[in-house]
Amino acid sequence: MFKLNEIKELIKLVDQTSIHELEIENEGTRLAIRKPGKTEIVQVQSAAAPVTHVTAAPASVQIQPAAEPAAAPSGEGAPRADANANLHTIVSPMVGTFYRSSSPDKAPYVNVGDKVGDKTTVCIIEAMKLMNELEAEVKGEIVEILAENGQLVEYGQPLFLVKPE
Repeated sequence: MFKLNEIKELIKLVDQTSIHELEIENEGTRLAIRKPGKTEIVQVQSAAAPVTHVTAAPASVQIQPAAEPAAAPSGEGAPRADANANLHTIVSPMVGTFYRSSSPDKAPYVNVGDKVGDKTTVCIIEAMKLMNELEAEVKGEIVEILAENGQLVEYGQPLFLVKPE
């Protein structure tokens, strides 16, 4: 769990640099600090403490348990829970840019209907100029692709639905 004075110090450090966003995971708790323009609310969540809202300036902070991915935003990218109850959801492990292929002139790693293994690369998430390959982690068939190529994705955002074998 992060202490309030640690959070305040991190906010000051982020504010004094050109960094726009910082995410840290420590002892099962995830801390995200973003500069203004996205949100200006501090949210504190942990398994033992209730949610607390505090106005933050100049940066915002979100803390949540690391084991629980953030909920998908409602809209076209959000999976339908009732229709997809038996499907495995591949979620983004970080904030970054979603790419379906290794370069614009290459074919996508996977398409709807493709069979995948647990080690099959399904996409790339670019974060801070680093290309991170994401594996399916389950054997099955790609049923739906929930993100668009080049789209900014959030931590815990659903990217693919897989029908497990």
